[in-house]
Amino acid sequence: MRTLILGVYLTLLPMFALAAAPGGALDSMTADHTNKASLQRGAALFTNYCMGCHSMEYARYKRVADDTGIPVELYEENLIFTGAKIGELMKIGMNKDQAASWFGNPPPDLTLEARLRGEDWVYSYLRAFYKDDSRPLGVNNVVFQNVGMPHALIELQGLCAVEPKIGETSSIDPLSGNERNAGVCSQWAVEGSMEPAEFDRAMYDLTNFLSYMGDPVKVERERLGIFVLMFIAIFFVFAFLLNREFWKDVH
Repeated sequence: MRTLILGVYLTLLPMFALAAAPGGALDSMTADHTNKASLQRGAALFTNYCMGCHSMEYARYKRVADDTGIPVELYEENLIFTGAKIGELMKIGMNKDQAASWFGNPPPDLTLEARLRGEDWVYSYLRAFYKDDSRPLGVNNVVFQNVGMPHALIELQGLCAVEPKIGETSSIDPLSGNERNAGVCSQWAVEGSMEPAEFDRAMYDLTNFLSYMGDPVKVERERLGIFVLMFIAIFFVFAFLLNREFWKDVH
């Protein structure tokens, strides 16, 4: 019994740790690994804006191309910039020792980042940068305070002049009838090329892609899980009948 209780505790411990993680309230998103258009857009965003510093060295280009429905020729032409072959791992050319001297720590590999942090955390973090002149890179993040990463997506989002409203739902002011907390940022220091709603959709796609990278067999596993449960249900009927037959003459 003690072993069973210990096993349940160890299973639930990561959930408690994630719930107690710093960063406060988060905006929620639900990943959809069957939405290949979203995964394709996310792959393009990751390659163009993240892969200069962050690798995905536990994944291969060919697997990503096949799973997201991108033809191999198009993937090689538009999403591989290092001269790597389509069957190689998704590594980058940045030297980790040099990266550590530039940023304090080398940028982490992102293959399992969504599984480690959670999809809501990643989605909120990507939208939570703001101007902070006290920081070495001039930016900070309300989800990850004093982060050592520059705002790589400033070209798209712009740069918020005040702390963004993350984890705050919109509401209607009963006196004026105006919507409060309608957007993440109320004041911009730098304008981006995307509208706020458009950038939110782009960050959904990027987070969706990172979620897929952390669990590329999720869709297939869930599909097979249905058949496994059906087999167990049918097997239970026969096991029950067989057990009753064995024990019917036992008094």
